[in-house]
Amino acid sequence: MKVTSEMKTMFDKHGLIVVRSLFDDEENSKLRQAAEHKDGLTNHSFLQADANDGDSGLRSIEMVLWNHPGNDVTGMMARVHKMATSMEIFMGCKEMYHWHSKLIMKHARSGGSHVWHQDYGYWYTGGVLYPDMGTVLVAIDKCTPENGCLEVLPGSHKCGRVDHINVGGQMTVDPKRLQLLKDHIKTYQVPLNPGDAIFTHANLVHWAPQNNSDTRRWCYGIAYSDVQNSPYNDTFHPVYTPLIKVDDDAVRKCENFTDFTGKDFYKRDYDSF
Repeated sequence: MKVTSEMKTMFDKHGLIVVRSLFDDEENSKLRQAAEHKDGLTNHSFLQADANDGDSGLRSIEMVLWNHPGNDVTGMMARVHKMATSMEIFMGCKEMYHWHSKLIMKHARSGGSHVWHQDYGYWYTGGVLYPDMGTVLVAIDKCTPENGCLEVLPGSHKCGRVDHINVGGQMTVDPKRLQLLKDHIKTYQVPLNPGDAIFTHANLVHWAPQNNSDTRRWCYGIAYSDVQNSPYNDTFHPVYTPLIKVDDDAVRKCENFTDFTGKDFYKRDYDSF
């Protein structure tokens, strides 16, 4: 993928851009195989409670999170130029490194919500000084309003970091400030087809509702950080580690679905994300 000046202008204006079919059917099939493999990623999963679910315990998000890309299919996807180099161009950074990756699994009829937040609302507490960070969310399944697709406030990244509070183990934008933002900015849903990707700025305000449908919603998210953002304190996330990029055909060529050497899976509290 070549990032055009028009795409860069759109990202700067809205804090996001959707790229349709960034990964083709063959590539997305490999990602799905990596996600579903019985000896694969889900052996490292944990449950995050839904902050909007009260005390019922009926809703949750199953997730897998890791620090380093590794050499499996998911690692190749994080390292290809159409992901990593494109994010550097969108963010205006000379070099970015892998901050973390995560498999997000919202199961049918039980998948919980991620409340309104900025990614930097979490990462600010993780020892990074600048919001020169971004995430690419790749759809494994079809993401629809019914199964809890992403909803965004375009342009909200220009407001800078806003205060967050802890609600049910998740960090959410201060409710009064959120309402003011929603009064000024129209909320947009972002449906995705398998293989589509959305690039987002770390200060973009967004959320993902519960999955109340009969179809699951699985996505793969990769976060990148500028080299100057190596954490200044002790945190789960890694200090600057050079990202070794690979050619865009690396996902097709990769047959590694279960060797996760060096990925460093997450095992601590959600607050460190």
